[in-house]
Amino acid sequence: MKRILRLLITLPLLLLLAVFALSNREPARFSFWPTDLSVELPLSLAILGSAAIAFLFGGLLVWLTTLAQSRRARRAEEAVQLLEEQVRALKSRLAPPLSGHQALPPPTA
Repeated sequence: MKRILRLLITLPLLLLLAVFALSNREPARFSFWPTDLSVELPLSLAILGSAAIAFLFGGLLVWLTTLAQSRRARRAEEAVQLLEEQVRALKSRLAPPLSGHQALPPPTA
């Protein structure tokens, strides 16, 4: 089901990109200031290329922020494990001895 849904979304977008690329084949000249370097590319390639670069840059930014969050989550999990071990150790120290002795009854007032 997911595969069909992904296909239904992807195919129209790819068709739209192909139509855009075929409709904008005029050459455009791009200069890089302050150098004299200039490149002549089809307009569709320049637009789609800049969109791809922006997409990759945005993905890198998202990845970097999730990297910091996952590091914090890992530290929190380690702290939880340490605290759980401490609780287990304290509970084992407080457990009544398993010998035949019974605990004293509570005092009566």
